[in-house]
Amino acid sequence: MHADLSRLTFRPERHYSAVVAQQGRVQLDADTNEQTQLDLARSRWLTGDLLGPHGGPAGNTGFAVTYVGGNRGIDNLLIGPGRYYVDGIQLDSGRPAPGEPVPEDGPEHGADGERGPAPAADAPGWDYWNQPDAYRDPEIPGDRLPSAFPFLVYLKVWERLVTAAEDPALREVALGPAMPDTAARVKVVWQVLPLDLGVLGLDGAEPTRENVGKAFRAWAHKQETPGARAAFRAERPEHGDEEPCLVAPDARYRGPENQLYRVEIHDGGRAGEATFKWSRENGSVTFPVDELDGTWVQLASLGGDGKLDLDVGDRVEFVDSAYTSRLEPLPLLRVEELDLPGRRVRLSGEPERGVGRRPELNPYLRRWDHRAGHRRTRQGAGAQLKQGAVAVEEGRWLPLEDGVEVYFAEGGSYRTGDHWTAAARTATGTVEWPADADRRPLLRGPLGIAFHHAPLTLIKGEGSQLELRREFPTLSRDVPDATEEQLAAEAEAHHEELAAEAAQDSGGGQGTSRSQTTAEAETVADGGGEGNG
Repeated sequence: MHADLSRLTFRPERHYSAVVAQQGRVQLDADTNEQTQLDLARSRWLTGDLLGPHGGPAGNTGFAVTYVGGNRGIDNLLIGPGRYYVDGIQLDSGRPAPGEPVPEDGPEHGADGERGPAPAADAPGWDYWNQPDAYRDPEIPGDRLPSAFPFLVYLKVWERLVTAAEDPALREVALGPAMPDTAARVKVVWQVLPLDLGVLGLDGAEPTRENVGKAFRAWAHKQETPGARAAFRAERPEHGDEEPCLVAPDARYRGPENQLYRVEIHDGGRAGEATFKWSRENGSVTFPVDELDGTWVQLASLGGDGKLDLDVGDRVEFVDSAYTSRLEPLPLLRVEELDLPGRRVRLSGEPERGVGRRPELNPYLRRWDHRAGHRRTRQGAGAQLKQGAVAVEEGRWLPLEDGVEVYFAEGGSYRTGDHWTAAARTATGTVEWPADADRRPLLRGPLGIAFHHAPLTLIKGEGSQLELRREFPTLSRDVPDATEEQLAAEAEAHHEELAAEAAQDSGGGQGTSRSQTTAEAETVADGGGEGNG
């Protein structure tokens, strides 16, 4: 999550169940966020344990997929509304109905006295080309549906952060333009995607629900299992004596402020082709874009202070909602020139086609903090950039800045979006990272992105499909009506109870007998007397 955070403290392996606030203590964002993650994880684990890896409620199972041939045009998939759960994560494939504007000349009649437009009809459902977070493009051959049958249709699910830079409605305008945004949001992203059976190793085999399901589970497990590990540490650099008054002389972390360092994979693959980018602010420094004109970018703001602004030489990533959802990295650009009065920056190149040119996708720039030659290593070499990102080198410590270093384990397989974070603290002069008894940093898999998958249907041809979704029944049932025997027994019990009370009030000696009769009647009313005659 590219949020402005102090640190991340959620650790499932510690088995904490709640965060307990104490009186008179400072309230931190990390505590609130950990409680949110505890609640969310517990809810999803429970849902997954009860429902299994995926399924939908009977009668409202979402993501019913129907193949529609294009007849020399573009093939399509219709996506039915409803709810579905994947690894305990709730998904909703319903499409909100469009709003109806108020007529200009009154709520019911036009200026000439005739009735206004009829109420808007229900919105059509989603389809493959307009699903909310997939951003498929018919002009891109790789986005089109397979031309050969059969092929699988599946769900891909993950979560991403949304800030006011992407959703301006999150900003409280009453705070004024000079104030930062407040809380961010986490969004569940789902995409309905095709998959060739050859990828599952089912070429030539007759597809059945059993062998397709087994092959898909193996493929999904491979996609969901991270293939890279990394570690952080802080080591006092050779140039640590150049500014001895800023930090403690023995501090390994030499930065003047507390930071949350983020290392994120940009281009995936193996070492030699994979690259990464890093930020001392968890990648949270963003600048909403008002207009794009070639290499010149008009920004809504150039930043609030010198720590969170843009400078010549900074590396930036041109981002919008489609780019974020597609997870297809593009070259990082360099800031070449600043026009402070006009709130404009000139970049080293024009952004790629389809990125940043649609205002409804809320484009913005994200600043990263690495620079070519900026990294000072013990050997004095600078960082070598590849399309604006730093090349991944395995098996050795790579200095970032101010003594902070990152290590990539050998043999890693990297995915775009894999990321690690470490909090650097001036009070201790080091970074917070797990270590063994000998203070050696431990290798850890990435914090995210966590992907989840579920099969939906196998398209055998137009009008021929094999359903792969699951459904579960609801737990509630109608309360049955009482039988005539039960009603009669209840009435008799009530009558006997009244008679017993009257006898006791008059001093009679039959109270015990009548109480016994009442007990027998109640037994019949509860069903205990069934089958006795």
